[in-house]
Amino acid sequence: QVQPVESGGGLVQAGGSLRLSCVASGIIVRFNDMGWYRQAPGKQRELVAGITRSGNTNYADSVKGRFAISRDSAKNAVFLQMNSLKPEDTAVYYCNVLSARSNSNWGQGTQVTVSS
Repeated sequence: QVQPVESGGGLVQAGGSLRLSCVASGIIVRFNDMGWYRQAPGKQRELVAGITRSGNTNYADSVKGRFAISRDSAKNAVFLQMNSLKPEDTAVYYCNVLSARSNSNWGQGTQVTVSS
């Protein structure tokens, strides 16, 4: 079972950038379809970016062109480069396998706050 540890969040002004990192123990990242999710206050957790085992990526429309997901097999890690951040990107960000459900094992997440 995946045990993700997310980091890299913080407070940034609108238009700024952050790079999130996720070290995933319990699984081998390159053998799994991985994703970054986020949950804003009062909202459901949503998938914002995914990367398949074959390296194909996909993004939610709200972040397309601004966010980029990648992985480092040697570090067994997944990353999310976030550029041109907007206040509506404010949320707790989590990584997990793409098949994760609400009752799956989730990490603590990393808080991203974008000020206007």
